[in-house]
This record gives sequence, C-alpha cells and structure tokens, in this order.
Amino acid sequence: MFASFSARWTRGRGTFRLAAATLVSGLVAAGALAGAGTATAQEPTQTQAGASATIGGLKTYGAAVIHDATGDVQVSAGLFEMSVDGGGMLQTYCVDLHNPTQRDAKYQETSWSGTSLGTNKNAGKIRWILENSYPQVNDLATLAAEAGAKGLTEQDAAAGTQVAIWRYSDGAQVDAVDPQAEKLADYLEKAAVSVPEPQASLTLDPPAVSGHPGELLGPVTVHTNATGVTLTPPADAATTGVRIVGKDGKPLTSAVNGSQVFFDVPEDAAAGSAELTVQASTTVPVGRAFTSDSRSQTQILAGSSESTVSATASATWAKKGAIPALAAAKNCAKGGLDITAANQGDEPFTFSLMEATYSIPAGESRTVTIPLQEDQQYDFTITGPNGFDQRFTGILDCRTQGSGNGDVVQTLAEPSPATVGGTADDANLAATGGSSVTPLIAGVAIGLVVIGGAALVLVGKKNAPTGE
Repeated sequence: MFASFSARWTRGRGTFRLAAATLVSGLVAAGALAGAGTATAQEPTQTQAGASATIGGLKTYGAAVIHDATGDVQVSAGLFEMSVDGGGMLQTYCVDLHNPTQRDAKYQETSWSGTSLGTNKNAGKIRWILENSYPQVNDLATLAAEAGAKGLTEQDAAAGTQVAIWRYSDGAQVDAVDPQAEKLADYLEKAAVSVPEPQASLTLDPPAVSGHPGELLGPVTVHTNATGVTLTPPADAATTGVRIVGKDGKPLTSAVNGSQVFFDVPEDAAAGSAELTVQASTTVPVGRAFTSDSRSQTQILAGSSESTVSATASATWAKKGAIPALAAAKNCAKGGLDITAANQGDEPFTFSLMEATYSIPAGESRTVTIPLQEDQQYDFTITGPNGFDQRFTGILDCRTQGSGNGDVVQTLAEPSPATVGGTADDANLAATGGSSVTPLIAGVAIGLVVIGGAALVLVGKKNAPTGE
C-alpha cells in the first residue's frame, strides 16, 4: 500500500516543512519525511555521539534452531565484528533477530531508548549475559563448569550466548544445536538478573546551544569514560574568531569527563553558526546498543578494543531576534522522534506544523514528539531566522517481531538481498539476520500511514533535555 502526505507551513519566525511517503511490504519498508522545497537544506545534522562503525561479518558462530509457526529453521548464531571509524574493533551480538542485516552497513552507538531495548523489560538481563559470558569471560573451562557443560569451544560459547540473548531480546523460541552450547544458553537465561544500561562512551550535553555575539555560548558538558578528550575548534575559527574556551574564558584544546566548554563568539560577529568536534580513544562499554539507518538489524556490544569515539556540538548566534538551537533523539517509548528546540534569543522562535503553531519563548525550550510508524524513514528540515536551516534524517526501528505488538506477520514469497535465517555454513552477514532461507522472514504489514492525523506531544521545559 502506498500513501503520501505533504504540506508546508510558514508562520511566524520559523518554518517547518514536512512531506511523507511510506511503502511497506513484509520487511521492505521505504518511507520519507522530505522537506518541501528543501533546496536550501544542508547535509543532515542529526546529533551523533560515541563510536561509529561498519559491520564486517559473523566471525565466531555456531548453529541454532528457531521454532516458528512456519516450522523449524536452522540459522547461524554468534559474534559479529565491526571496524570503528578512526580505528578500533567491536564485537557484537544481534538483538533484532527477524530484521535483516545489510552488508557493510554503517552503525552508530545509541542509547537503549532509541531501540527496542528501551521498551524491553528484560534489557538489563541481556547486559548481564554479555558481562558474564563469552567473550567477556574467555576462560571457557570455567564458563563450561558454571553452565554444567562438558566443554565449550569458542563457537559453542558464542552460539549459546546469542541464543540466550535472543530469548530475551526477541522472545524467540530458539535452541542451540550443539548440546553444550544449549546448556550454556539455558544457564545464562536462568541466571541473568537485570543491571542498568551502561553510560555512553562519549556524549555532549546539550549537543546544540545558542546566544548573542560577545557572550560565552554554553555550557556544553563532556560525558565520557575516556581519560581525556581533544577539542577541535570550528574549521573557520581563524576567520570568524570563534574560540572554544572554559568558564574562565581561557582557550581549551582538551577536556575530561564533566568538563564544561563554551563557544566564545566575538561581539562584532555577524549572525552565524559553528561546530565543535570532540574526540577520544577508549573502550566502549559492554551493553551499548548500535543501530543503522540502513535498516540493518540492531546490535549490542559484547567487546571493544581501544577505539576512536567522537561527538559534535553546534552553536548558533545572532545580535537580535529568535536564536534557535535544535537537537533530535529517537524515543521508542513514545513511538517517534523527539525534537528539542531551545531559544536563547530575545524574541520567540515560532514554527507551525500540522495546522498548529508552536512558540518557543526567549530563554526557554520545548520538546516536540513527532509520531512515526515502525520502520518509517524520515527526512525533514526546520528553518528559522538569519538563514537557520537544520535537517534530520533516519529511520524508526523500535520493535522486533517477538515484541508482542500485535502486528500482522507476512512471509515474503522470494529471497531478497536482506533475508533472515541461514545455516552455520553461511559465514557472512546473512546469519542472524539474512540468508536464502525464507520461511522465517517476517515483515510488518503496516498499511496506510497518515502522518497528518497523528497527534504531536509538546512538552515545556526551561532547560532542554539532551539524552544520549
């Protein structure tokens, strides 16, 4: 089914432009919230922080059997590897069994709230499994003894761990083929207790600030598990005179966890914007989620080498009028995207959408939740005074087939480039999310998507929430 909705609102000092189109069939979901008349929109500026990586393949794995209404299907189960942008390697397990894995997909470290883990009461048990099994526990003899197994190979350990995770992440009826791997899976499932979500490797809070020239714009607080971070000033700092400084106004080139940094904008600067890049080298905490905007299945971190992590923060300034600062975060609990709009100007920042006008008073912020259908891609732009123009893109991926959401399940009639299932011989990304075996392929039949009829939630806060 195909439906489209488009509109353009222009009221007050800000403009919100939105167009939507959604096509859903089985696991194939293509949609867009595209800006109407977005010729002035720049590259997407959705906030990213932490590790960015490319998935490489299923490296250490065994076999598992998934018991489904369509029958039993054997799949590969185990550890993926990812190469980190800037250096480093990650090991991950799948927490999104019935969705496909795209080869060489790009992944970004993400908070649980932006994934199916955010609404999964057993997410904390998955983290316990990760911390108490392979590869975090690489003494396989001890691990086997705890599980009551006669012995474990690395392949058995990886398969048993993945099976236990699937039981909690997807509610799957799944067993390991190897008897010793199955004993490990049963042990981990029964022993698991809930532990909190790990902190991000690196985030900046908030990721966007605004104000007047001649002021220190901020603070932006650094949150990291690294011993220190490097600060890279805006690329055009030499010509604009914008500096990155501490509260005392002294220039900074490095910072630590908890440091507060500011944008020092010259008093005579014309209206404009700038971006700060923060980078560090650290091990990413076990249990961090990784998602891809290419609809590749969600992963959860099982191990990390010393890896490069980075984050950005932006600043916008003007001498008068509304001065907006925008940030976005997926919110699976609300089924949509949270857009936080802060305004440090001396006039309201006003924008309209869905026949309603919202005004952000000077010195305050608001969070608008944009409801989206599961698997829906979005691409929209918010504009404001002085050429302000910010674009956000992504895809909402908040559910797994086993999440009990009541969606109609549809089986595809033929293999696709991203199918589900496989055997232990498929030593590639098809396993745990893609092979030529089609009976297990599940899709969400969503039907007609009417964004225009969806309600928006507007939450007023004096200080902008930032999340991760």
